[in-house]
Amino acid sequence: MGIGGFAHVVAIACALLLLQPSVSESRNQMYGVEFEKMTWKEVQAALAAGKTTALIYTGGVEERGPQNANGGHNLMAHSTADAIARRLGNAIYLPVLPFSPNEADPIFPGTIGITDELLATLLVRLSEQSIVNGFKTVILMGDHGGGQPNIYEKVAKQLDDKYGSQGVHVHYCDQVYKANAEFDHYLAEQGYPSSLHGGIPDTSEMLYLDHDNSWVRKRLVREAIGTPVVNGKPDIGPNGPKNGILGDARASTQALGRRLFEIKVNHAVKQIREFEAMHSR
Repeated sequence: MGIGGFAHVVAIACALLLLQPSVSESRNQMYGVEFEKMTWKEVQAALAAGKTTALIYTGGVEERGPQNANGGHNLMAHSTADAIARRLGNAIYLPVLPFSPNEADPIFPGTIGITDELLATLLVRLSEQSIVNGFKTVILMGDHGGGQPNIYEKVAKQLDDKYGSQGVHVHYCDQVYKANAEFDHYLAEQGYPSSLHGGIPDTSEMLYLDHDNSWVRKRLVREAIGTPVVNGKPDIGPNGPKNGILGDARASTQALGRRLFEIKVNHAVKQIREFEAMHSR
């Protein structure tokens, strides 16, 4: 074989190696990361292979302006939990809890909320059910601000105190929600208008994740301006809230949404790995 032929073979071999999944990717493909789509035998095999971290992520249903579907928190929660689990390589995420503390409002009929007490009860129950199944680490996270940090922190500490002596730990991952503040700071630096609800952060992330075009009414984004936000607070005025948007969503883009999504996933993965390292010493 000539030098040219040998170089061609080497190039093909290198390309094939690059296409091979990593160890964590192989494990994810073999056992899956989504609890509700796995069989019990697959869960059992995944646990035996070391995938013993359970992710419990809450979403939420609330009005998000005329341009965004009410269940946006659930869309974002599901996608974020999936990405975190795949990035970690040793985690499985439970079905997203679709409700969080909130209150319905007849002016903007799109919110279905639960109470803080009900959220706490659900988090305890889901965590303990995960532990019975064989998970050794349980991570609590939320996409909606309701109940954060108080309820999540309280439940995580209560359960960690209860099960820690058995080598089972429960933690509240607050960084996935706090990542929103970092993104808001980035938007301010770039000269984008401030938003508190249904604005650029919400709409951009939903645009990025809306793969089947069912979550965002794209034709309405260009006119999605609501109650102004001044010095971090909504300037409601005498006529009350405008349309459920607190801020200005017109500059929303998929690129901005991807940036926010990656910040959330990166922050969460880093914090969860820190939790796991703390118990492996």
